[in-house]
Amino acid sequence: MSDQLPGQSQALALEARHIKKTFRQGPKKVRVLRDVNLALPAGKSLAIVGASGAGKSTLLHILGGLDKPDEGEVLVEGASMWALSEAARGRVRNRTMGFVYQFHHLLAEFTALENVAMPLLIRGDKTAEAVSKASQLLGRVGLAERINHKPGELSGGERQRAAVARALVGNPRVVLGDEPTGNLDERTADRVYGMLLELNQELETSLLLVTHDTRLAARMDQQFELHMGCLQEM
Repeated sequence: MSDQLPGQSQALALEARHIKKTFRQGPKKVRVLRDVNLALPAGKSLAIVGASGAGKSTLLHILGGLDKPDEGEVLVEGASMWALSEAARGRVRNRTMGFVYQFHHLLAEFTALENVAMPLLIRGDKTAEAVSKASQLLGRVGLAERINHKPGELSGGERQRAAVARALVGNPRVVLGDEPTGNLDERTADRVYGMLLELNQELETSLLLVTHDTRLAARMDQQFELHMGCLQEM
């Protein structure tokens, strides 16, 4: 029997080993993740599909160091996330990971440029450098003419492209997406998905998305289904 985890190869950007998670609902315990193992090779893309309530978002939060598993460990480029202090995990997320959610979570009072530059400013980069990088990346995602617009002045697709730019501005090794196109119409979703995959290849950033859309998931290098708390290769 092979000791390899799903998706494993020599160079791994992200790895999960025997992840388990249970929630309490009143007097009942609901085991959402029973024994999840996965490995995301550096520079590759991986999709996790599953029904609503299957635990996809819970798993993504654990992989991103936002939620702690009951058992198991998550390794980012070989380093165990939960062996780190909370402050150290925050630094890993800021410097190594990017996040894209179904809802863009852009700050309404700031322009697209300011929103995208913010992760760099938070980690202490100089303002001029942060603004330059943010401007370049907004151009890459087709928003060069919209950088000074606030989220309320952008379309849904434009807001989501700005969110993608924000996730990528720090040159993360791993981008995690939670239904990143779930709030968009089919045509716009296809465009945003294609852009994510294009940037994944160009920037050699590893990409892991959870989605209910098997059609879009099929465009990724690997596809897994989260079913009954475990991952199954599709």
